[in-house]
Amino acid sequence: MRNFNETTITDAVLERIDNTPDPRLKQVCSSLVRHLHDFVRDVRLTDAEWAFAIDFLTRTGQKCDGNRQEFILLSDTLGISMLVDAINHGGGGSTETTVLGPFYVQGPPEYPLGADIRGGMKGEPLYASGRVTDSVGKPLANAIVDVWHSDDDGYYDVQRIEDVGGLSGRARFRTDAEGRYSFWSIKPAAYPIPYDGPVGEMLVAQKRHPWRPAHVHFMIEAPGYEKLATHVFVNGDQYLDSDAVFGVKDSLIANFIHHDGGKAPDGKAMTEPYYTVEYDFKLMPDAR
Repeated sequence: MRNFNETTITDAVLERIDNTPDPRLKQVCSSLVRHLHDFVRDVRLTDAEWAFAIDFLTRTGQKCDGNRQEFILLSDTLGISMLVDAINHGGGGSTETTVLGPFYVQGPPEYPLGADIRGGMKGEPLYASGRVTDSVGKPLANAIVDVWHSDDDGYYDVQRIEDVGGLSGRARFRTDAEGRYSFWSIKPAAYPIPYDGPVGEMLVAQKRHPWRPAHVHFMIEAPGYEKLATHVFVNGDQYLDSDAVFGVKDSLIANFIHHDGGKAPDGKAMTEPYYTVEYDFKLMPDAR
């Protein structure tokens, strides 16, 4: 076939990929072609606009490095990350999921329960605790609990690694026999996602702000259960209803309680103000 036009080119491409041996790959590629072609026809895309799109995607890739993933930011800010999350994780009595975000670090340092993980981060002390159970409340011992969060200026450790002296506000714990976890760190702050790249340009063009409400990331896994990636958001944050990445769910909002000092829940004598937050997580059995 030759001499394609705007109405025949789609079928021609679909015919070329018709012999794709993997049925799932064929389904995904065919749907992608149909929807992309329909999009181009719908908006009547110009040559200049297509060139701009190619340049935008190229610069998005060039902005990625070991500490930053601009494509994740793009997916997050277009709502794709949360759409994929909604399709793949829902119901069943487990803790709700939300976006992983671009600042997770593989193999974070492991600490004993109750450790102070703030490192070089500055901010108001926070004591976080809770339990990890299955969907009906059975404690999950030795579950892996990864946590990470921003400092009180809204930066993650990997964004200012030299200033904080290495990984800070980031750790891995293992729950005790009763499924409990606990740690000290600092109360995180609301922060803007990185907006000095192509995604930031997109937000400006759309007259959107880049801010995320304050939260602590949790990723929890245990043998025989689905891995949970979620946040615990600070109740009362001004950006809960306009999160730049659409990640807020009511069930993930918790009270970060202010204390003037005194005896902390772990028995530590606090001579300065601090916060506490308690949040329990439920994991779903892995159906695979």
